[in-house]
Amino acid sequence: MRKVKDIFQGMDKILLLVTIILFLFGLINIVTASSQATVVHLKNSVYDYFYNQSLFLIIGLIAFLIVINLPTKKYYWLSIVGFFLITFLLLMVSLRGKSVGGNKNWLPIFGDKFSIQPSEFAKPILIMCLAVYYEIFYRRLRTTNISHVKMIAILILIGLTFPIIVFTQKDMGTMLVLLLIFAIMFWYSPILMKEKIRIVLGVLVLLVIGVIIGLTFFRGKILTKSQLSRLTSFWDPCSRYEENGYQICNGYIAINSGGLIRFEPGKSKQKSYIPESHTDSVFAIIAEEYGFIPSTIIILLYLVVLFRILKLSSIAHTTRGKYICLGVATYIFLHIFINLGGLFGVMPLTGIPLPFLSYGGSYTIALMGSLGMVQRVSIEVKNRRIRIR
Repeated sequence: MRKVKDIFQGMDKILLLVTIILFLFGLINIVTASSQATVVHLKNSVYDYFYNQSLFLIIGLIAFLIVINLPTKKYYWLSIVGFFLITFLLLMVSLRGKSVGGNKNWLPIFGDKFSIQPSEFAKPILIMCLAVYYEIFYRRLRTTNISHVKMIAILILIGLTFPIIVFTQKDMGTMLVLLLIFAIMFWYSPILMKEKIRIVLGVLVLLVIGVIIGLTFFRGKILTKSQLSRLTSFWDPCSRYEENGYQICNGYIAINSGGLIRFEPGKSKQKSYIPESHTDSVFAIIAEEYGFIPSTIIILLYLVVLFRILKLSSIAHTTRGKYICLGVATYIFLHIFINLGGLFGVMPLTGIPLPFLSYGGSYTIALMGSLGMVQRVSIEVKNRRIRIR
């Protein structure tokens, strides 16, 4: 009982409260956002996705409780096991996974009745691996009179393994998130600035060469027709309504229909026209049913979450704690930015779920596990049970 009390006292209460509010609101909103998909298309109960999401949240809560009870000093061995396990699962997806929407990113378990998306779990594992690696080699990477080539090469191998495998599965949204998590954590790494600049310039050169080769020899093979159309249809989507612009255009209509403020849950009209209204476009349904002001409050709650996590990163007593919080904040921010960016038509739609609000099992569990890592850092900071670096 004493341990439970210490753990609760050490948690960031504001972060905990805001995440609970967002998760519960997301769960309740799933009922209305998914009603068209469950009743009309699948002929199931209107509460079908609600029950599923409730189960995902329970599993995620178990993962959260396990993680907050696991000291971050044990992440050394856990990161190694996690890296090889996720790599194995991603390779299994490439071999025997099933495709959904052109992306081969689902691994069937127990036949086709249950599937997981290993690429979602790759995100927190990548964050953990990079955080541990930076802590182990912090002093050596900051030392100017020794060679860093081998250490940086291993770091790049760790950072690019998951994105490369996911790229072969044509899941461009998840690959982009993994790459950007690595890129941002790399930029704020203990590596000397002059070495960072050299590496970034080298990567840009390789990227240009890769794009040229891809367009020359692999045109039409890297991206599906649907993915290629998204690269153009997001700009002025209503003029390309019949060419995959209908999802964004109907999202616009939903958002504009909400007005300043309203409270009409379940009365969205556009969910009949928006594909994946309970996943990719869930924010459009919220804006239509609740209006501009409540939607803005959700954005503000997101900012609170990011601020609290980044604040923990700034006061963490260990290198691993600092980078865990930085990585998780980056992870959540990218999902918010890419999802809403696609919905608002400032970038292509990628199928990236919106944190706390979108339906989905693998992502929900991975997100709750990531928040568990952050809260564990908070516990260790407040209880000061770790060696200060």
